[in-house]
Amino acid sequence: MTTHILMTGAGAPGAAGIIRCLLLDPLVKLTIADARPDAVGQYIYPDFELLPPAERGDFIPEITRICREKLIGLVMPLVTRELLPLAQNRELLESAGTRVMVSPAEAIALANNKTACCEFLQSKGIPVPKFFRVRTTEEFIHAAFELGHPQRSFTFKPSASNGSRGFRIVSDSIDESEQLFGQKPYNTYITYAHTLKILSSKPFPELLVSEYLPGDEYSVDCLADHGVMKLALPRLRSRMVNGISVQGMFVKDEAIIEYCGDIIRALGLHGNIGIQVKRTEKGEALLLEVNPRVQGTIVAGLGAGVNLPLLAVKQELGIQIQPSEMEPAWGTQFARHWTEVFYR
Repeated sequence: MTTHILMTGAGAPGAAGIIRCLLLDPLVKLTIADARPDAVGQYIYPDFELLPPAERGDFIPEITRICREKLIGLVMPLVTRELLPLAQNRELLESAGTRVMVSPAEAIALANNKTACCEFLQSKGIPVPKFFRVRTTEEFIHAAFELGHPQRSFTFKPSASNGSRGFRIVSDSIDESEQLFGQKPYNTYITYAHTLKILSSKPFPELLVSEYLPGDEYSVDCLADHGVMKLALPRLRSRMVNGISVQGMFVKDEAIIEYCGDIIRALGLHGNIGIQVKRTEKGEALLLEVNPRVQGTIVAGLGAGVNLPLLAVKQELGIQIQPSEMEPAWGTQFARHWTEVFYR
């Protein structure tokens, strides 16, 4: 039986890989969509729909129209800001015969607010890095002191953000000349004085200020079924460009897998979920952030023999999943590279 899927976020960096994952099943019929008329996905796959931004009042009506006219069976959103309105209107879309692959609205709201997420998980006894909720420069100065500045580095990022926007590592040991002349413009390090200058110049969003974790970083692609983790693939982030993994290896780390299962259970997450963790000086992997959606580098799982987007589709539609589809080839390494799409 053919399944017609509407995949949003066709202009996202990982869209091409997720399109590839879905089309590996010959029974999948695909429509892709984006709020940008120049989204690159439309030059990769021809069935494209232009959407209004998720913040606009006509976003849900337009999604509903597309689903009714094209007989869409399932919506798979890739865009963070689309998750909450889709979850809040799940019943409306289901009345049109369309399922939506998202977590409950409450879980999405918690996961998308990094500070609230840490507070919630901490209240459930799940270990997280030492952190502070910061709204003023005075609170920032206090948090820096409590986290051991200037002897120890620390990090900050907006409570509500995605794609590494606003993330910085505060350290007074960095060589700014080396940063300027020896490195490319994108750099996550910043001095304490420079940070205070920026924060004092104008109002800033609420921040999550937390301890710096110096160890290896992992991105964990998960399949969750209403708060129960079915599969987790930790991948070591060996190299990143602008916050996107471009080289790594799949590692069977039972402690990380169990930790992610605890997070998914506590939040009640569902579908494809991304969790990023990093090791402390003592080697314990602790949370960086939760992405309650498909992650862009999820396509790397194909190399390890696991098609996570397609598994989530099958789970959502009640299609039987074979045990062999859930058996990753641990130790598989991957590298990503740029390619081109030409159009007129």
